[in-house]
Amino acid sequence: MLARKMDASDLTRQEALLAPMYGSRELGEPVPRYELPDGRMPAQVAYQLVHDELNLDGNPALNLASFVTTWMEPEADRLMAESFGRNYIDADEYPQTTEIHNRCVNMLAGLFHAPSGEGAAVGCATVGSSEAIHLAGLAMKWRWRARRAAQGLPTGAPNIVMGANVQVCWEKFARYFDVEARYVPLTGERFVIGVEEAMSMVDENTIGVVGILGSTYTGEYEPVKELNDAIVALNSERGWDVALHVDGASGAFVAPFTAPDLEWDFRLPAVRSINASGHKYGLVYPGVGWVVWRSEDDLPSDLIFHVNYLGGDQPTFNLNFSRGAGQILAQYYNFLRLGRQGYTEVMRTLEQTASHLASAVACIGPFEILSKPRTVPLVCFRLEDAAARPYSVFDISSELRQRGWIVPAYTMAPDAEEVAVLRVVVKENFSRDLADMLASDLARSVEHLEAHGPSRHGTSHAGPGSSHIRAAAPAKAHAANHRRAHGVC
Repeated sequence: MLARKMDASDLTRQEALLAPMYGSRELGEPVPRYELPDGRMPAQVAYQLVHDELNLDGNPALNLASFVTTWMEPEADRLMAESFGRNYIDADEYPQTTEIHNRCVNMLAGLFHAPSGEGAAVGCATVGSSEAIHLAGLAMKWRWRARRAAQGLPTGAPNIVMGANVQVCWEKFARYFDVEARYVPLTGERFVIGVEEAMSMVDENTIGVVGILGSTYTGEYEPVKELNDAIVALNSERGWDVALHVDGASGAFVAPFTAPDLEWDFRLPAVRSINASGHKYGLVYPGVGWVVWRSEDDLPSDLIFHVNYLGGDQPTFNLNFSRGAGQILAQYYNFLRLGRQGYTEVMRTLEQTASHLASAVACIGPFEILSKPRTVPLVCFRLEDAAARPYSVFDISSELRQRGWIVPAYTMAPDAEEVAVLRVVVKENFSRDLADMLASDLARSVEHLEAHGPSRHGTSHAGPGSSHIRAAAPAKAHAANHRRAHGVC
């Protein structure tokens, strides 16, 4: 997020200053907000200033919008605190940190069924999946360009094919690195990529196709195996070598444990790279991501830089350089602490909690569940007959916020934007008890909105397909009919 430069002329004196009353024992003058203070202040006062302002943020435990981990065990907290001053990039000074990083890459490569031998995995840690995606995209572009140059063909018009539901980091990759983005349109009933539609966009300039294992919008797994089979057939027919990248930011730490027989990874020959978010269902605080390639052939050597000014030759392939080692060490802690059995237990519990919440939401009455079981543990739902209701999902989100819940309301990607939804991400610190409380507050919010409509001064954003026409049937009657029809409550 970009910060706008503050012009002192735009601010009143009160707006330009911090003037906390409790600081009067230590501070003789207010503190400037947007300029560096002239003098020092006691550590406790500086801490209190920052601490108190952060009280205005949402409660991370109730932030059901974010996929990012908001809780770890005390031992992980301590391990990260002990590593605050450890720079991951200094391999010569912190060789064991580098060794632990390499162990993590190999564990992930094994989890994703990479064909490389033990200790020979190709990959690296990143600052979240956004950097991982940029690195994977660059590798695809470089491979495509080298192949075209070797054939004496033009290399000036690369493109990449993906669903319109991709996360914004893919749009950034295409724009930043001069690759044409070809988006497969969604429909009002299909919220992920269509295989036939994707293949119709692939040509000799396509560096790769993206399959998402866990759409941000609905949590749904895209048909990666079907994409693989279609790409293999097309490559064989046309003599191309189009790659398939799997964006596993949300699902790559889920599917191996809840759907181990699902083929989405390096078991499929067209899959050349996979990214995963350690700070999502890898259960690590932000920000750590991972990218793994099938083999050395899939990561062109001219993308790797060698530096020696930290003491010794060091290969590096990252958009960032210096970064804290804490999240990488916390990832290794989780791998040791949980193992395959522990991750399986956590993910299945989250899956059960999501299923429990989905049933509770359906019982409330006016909702249709769009998320699917056995995918990413979240609950995505929309209002039934939205155009006939006096409120929108945005009004429901605003009502829930009054109780502290952060539940996002949004419209689907282009060509399906008439569908507006709410989404609850189920994480490790979201218990079944909290799910029941959320469901109760959701029911109360719906009842209030049915009776009174949205607040005149609220943040009602009547999205596509919604209006302020009074619903013909109240939510309670709808819920009773739903219970009788389905016998689920």
